[in-house]
Amino acid sequence: MQEEKRFAVLIDADNVTAKYIKIILDEISNYGVATYKRIYGDWTKPSSWKDILLENSITPVQQYNYTQGKNATDSAMIIDAMDILYSNNVEGFCIVSSDSDFTKLSSRLRESGMVVVGMGEEKTPKPFISSCNQFKYLDVIAASENDNLSIDNDTDSKGKVVKQSKTNESEPSKTDEKVKNMTDIKVIENTIIKMMNAKDQSMNIGELGSRLIKRYPDFDVRNYGYKKLSKFLTQFDFLETQIKGTNGIWVSLKTGVKQSHSKPHIKAAKKKRRSKKKKS
Repeated sequence: MQEEKRFAVLIDADNVTAKYIKIILDEISNYGVATYKRIYGDWTKPSSWKDILLENSITPVQQYNYTQGKNATDSAMIIDAMDILYSNNVEGFCIVSSDSDFTKLSSRLRESGMVVVGMGEEKTPKPFISSCNQFKYLDVIAASENDNLSIDNDTDSKGKVVKQSKTNESEPSKTDEKVKNMTDIKVIENTIIKMMNAKDQSMNIGELGSRLIKRYPDFDVRNYGYKKLSKFLTQFDFLETQIKGTNGIWVSLKTGVKQSHSKPHIKAAKKKRRSKKKKS
């Protein structure tokens, strides 16, 4: 049995609220085990963190703001991250913040062979997102979970509460609204077509998902209102899926997709050449 990767989870309390703690720990458990769990902030100020930190065994690190307008928390996190890196006790880091100041740290950790999972809100700047191996939008995931767990209550003739069915998984939820820095769905669509054409128009669904994550660190089907990659792919009418025995689900392009998506570019090129000839 392969050992789980060990992760250091470092949380910037100045940029993340207590309501995301469960999501943070649940998400990192998909990658490995959190051996370090630290959160940085000025704990002399009133906050609602105490019970949550105790319940989840997260160590609060006190950091005063020495100068008004300057964030000393960032420096403390960066110093600790480098100390942990050189201790050789982990294989990965989870940097939880919506601050672009951690972009260089993330890049440096990856240069040392670390897996870096970033987490923050949708306001997180693109440079920090791109510097991570993967990035998770905490507010989008929270909205997705609320949508999936939301149940409309009704009453029967006796006044008893009756639970209705959950949100239909095949339909996008409220989380498909456009997020400023999130990779656009059209970009994902064009990338899928290019990758499928490069792979003889057929690919295992697991490989397709892995390639999209490597190219776009913030790629997560929940960002677009879906719970599973297979359901996410059903929205593209140029794809078809089939199960191949023990090889799992395979995705392939429908006949003629390659040609239909290349023709507009050819026509555009011809128009440009014609306009040049007229001018001459």
